[in-house]
Amino acid sequence: MEILILVVFVIGYLAIALEHPIHIDKAASALTTGVLCWAIFVLGAQFIPEHLSHEFSLFTAEYTGEGGLIQSMFFEHRLLHHVSEISSILFFLLGAMTIVELVDAHEGFAVITDRIKTTNKVKLLWIISLLTFFLSAALDNLTTSIVMVSLLRKLIEDKQTRWFFAGIVVIAANAGGAWSPIGDVTTTMLWIGGQVTAGPIIMDLIIPSLVCIIVPLLVLSATMKGNVKRPARQEGKEHYINPTTSFERNLVFTLGITGLLFVPVFKTITHLPPFMGMMLSLGVLWAVTEVLHRNKNREDKTPVTVSGVLRKIDTSSVLFFLGILLAVSALQEVGHLRVMAGALKDQLGNVYSINIVIGLLSSIVDNVPLVAASMGMYDITSPELATAAWEANFVKDGIFWQFLAYCAGTGGSALIIGSAAGVAVMGMERIDFIWYMKRISLLAILGYLAGAFTYILMFGDILN
Repeated sequence: MEILILVVFVIGYLAIALEHPIHIDKAASALTTGVLCWAIFVLGAQFIPEHLSHEFSLFTAEYTGEGGLIQSMFFEHRLLHHVSEISSILFFLLGAMTIVELVDAHEGFAVITDRIKTTNKVKLLWIISLLTFFLSAALDNLTTSIVMVSLLRKLIEDKQTRWFFAGIVVIAANAGGAWSPIGDVTTTMLWIGGQVTAGPIIMDLIIPSLVCIIVPLLVLSATMKGNVKRPARQEGKEHYINPTTSFERNLVFTLGITGLLFVPVFKTITHLPPFMGMMLSLGVLWAVTEVLHRNKNREDKTPVTVSGVLRKIDTSSVLFFLGILLAVSALQEVGHLRVMAGALKDQLGNVYSINIVIGLLSSIVDNVPLVAASMGMYDITSPELATAAWEANFVKDGIFWQFLAYCAGTGGSALIIGSAAGVAVMGMERIDFIWYMKRISLLAILGYLAGAFTYILMFGDILN
């Protein structure tokens, strides 16, 4: 059963990677893979995996029934546990995409694009990358990548050039999110779990994260030439009959960006999941736009209200995300990820090597369960008990936890499906998996290793 799940996952992964040659949408492959992995796990399980035995004993103490029925109920309980986590990500994604589309429908991004005058590729790449880097730390890498792709559509007409810039946006968004407690889901997990605290993680990781994006930019600065061509404004007759006013553009843009920035604040205050803050921001913006356009006729106001922009949301990319996360959660339930994490400890031993490998693996398998498995493998060591050099790595804000935040946050850039930002960009721009591998992956790995080496030089001994 365990081997069969791995086989199905690998075949599904290959189908996603070869989406264009086989002419099957990646969402179909991901959904099929996710459901099949869970079905094989449930139907083929002869016993409860060891790492779930304690939770199963608690479950059986609460529920009574025949052994087979209890086991089925427990597997359903575990599936719904993962679905609750997955749905929070999907609702977050839907909310962010809707807000971005609403701002775009009001031509709100002109507030930024009109201020970016250069068409030089190198200058534009630096502006976009650094803007993405710092915006990602304030928002999060997923939301930022959605916003920046929307901006690129206003700045670059040629699809291949825009794809290239979007690929660099993925690297910059992941690098920017890694050093902020609210910038990347894995850093947030470590922050909430008590492995790291906000001040040290920001101060210690900002330089390695900055190196992660600057190194690829320096390489491209030496090789990239020419200018970009801006797309002509697509303005239908409705733009001239009843255009959005300057007040409407500025108001919706300000409320949209403020709403996105409000999400981490809401989470900090209420401790509710981030998607709740996103839904609140969307609800407020929805109400404001309804009031703003209440006097317009239905035909004119539909394109600039939430009910209209919802039709433009790429639901196939959301379903693709659902399928991928279902498949990964099945691997987690079977115990494959825990076995892999244990093997890394036994074979490598060195905390830097372990984290570098985890980071690269996160480009293949989602970084969330990898970090969760790592958090489960190692306990936070009390400073009083950290008498050996190895144990000192696992104190709060220790080398292992900080370096894990960097590696898991930035390593996913090596492949476009290795991070939430990459998946969102892939869905919005329909970027080909193989195209990304050929043109972006090497730059991403180069920046990733450069940032990792920078952290090691700053804080550690490679032999530790």
